[in-house]
Amino acid sequence: MKPYQLAQLLGCVVLSLNVSLAPATAIGCPFCTAPSMTMTEQLVQADAAVLVKWLGGIPSKQTDAGSTDFEVVEVMHQPANGKLQKGAKLNLIRYRSGKVGDLFLLLGSQGVGSIEWGSPLEVTQAGYEYMKNSPKPDQPALKRLSYFMKYLEHPDHTIGDDAFGEFANASYADVVALAKEMPREKLRTWLTTNTVSPGRIGLYGMMLGLCGNEEDAQLMERKIMESTEEFRLGIDGVMGGYLLLRGEPALTQLDEKKLKDKKAPFSETYAAMQALRFMWQYGDNRIEPDRMRQSMRILLDRPELADLVIADLARMKDWSVQDRLMELFEAEAYNIPSIKRAIVRFTLAATRDTGAKRDDSQGGSSVARPLDELPAHVVHAQKCLEDLEKRDPKTVNEAKRFFTLK
Repeated sequence: MKPYQLAQLLGCVVLSLNVSLAPATAIGCPFCTAPSMTMTEQLVQADAAVLVKWLGGIPSKQTDAGSTDFEVVEVMHQPANGKLQKGAKLNLIRYRSGKVGDLFLLLGSQGVGSIEWGSPLEVTQAGYEYMKNSPKPDQPALKRLSYFMKYLEHPDHTIGDDAFGEFANASYADVVALAKEMPREKLRTWLTTNTVSPGRIGLYGMMLGLCGNEEDAQLMERKIMESTEEFRLGIDGVMGGYLLLRGEPALTQLDEKKLKDKKAPFSETYAAMQALRFMWQYGDNRIEPDRMRQSMRILLDRPELADLVIADLARMKDWSVQDRLMELFEAEAYNIPSIKRAIVRFTLAATRDTGAKRDDSQGGSSVARPLDELPAHVVHAQKCLEDLEKRDPKTVNEAKRFFTLK
């Protein structure tokens, strides 16, 4: 499993045109913003890394980019034939403003006969020590995250941002394994202060859900139920943590206040939908599957979400809504191409959910079942698909074109 982050920025999710019936793989933080390359990753990929201090330079003038002089303070690593050493002077094309003694990190790649340096990164001594002592990517995930967790919300923003990036890019399973070490009291503070970047609230809410107790569930409920018309980045992660702690009773609360209530801001409803997706994928049966399907079905009443909801119901294999979808296919409020395609793809998915097992003796192909042995939902979906092909052959053909069964 590669520890790439599963980006689910609230309101900015792009769903595939394909419908996958395979369970999603837990590959990263579900409530973090888009992944970035952390300092550890940059250090490992660089052929050379040195700490330098600013000496001076020549400012740029029109077509002249100027230059900057640095002195090497410490060599972290360099190519085997490298000759960099403490006290060496470096002159880089392009002027970088600074004050005498300011520290910078230089990362370079091996060029033809010399090192090609990237843009200088200003660092503090604390930031440099943090980077130098960071466990490398090949170290056990638990060891690495234990280290970076100590630096979340560090006053040096370079350190705090990088530590958060390590969590954002980590696999969800590795974050879960760290639950007993999580700083519960700090997480509570971070969720209730306005000094924390909103982009981190989702992660902290999820973490508190992994390590918290009933008192923390109450804190999260108060935050979730605050009356607001504003877009709240990260509230989906707080909802996810709330569901982890309380399970079905928490889902009932979200049903009433965020899913059923059409006066709730769209962003809040969508956040609850994201939290429900999270529990389906990562919740490890904390809430019964049928109970989660029940909540997702509520959102079929929202045309603005219908195409996404229908895709989710297909992943959940909630074939009980087939007849309702056939009705929605002709409903005026749902007369939108993306919704119609979603209904067709749902039906296609249902026709292929036969329960057939692969037969290795036949090259790994699935063994087709006789018609009279097919599950009832498959037979019904086949009839519905024939009906849809008569009603709207163009949409059915378009949906088939982009449909894959993984």
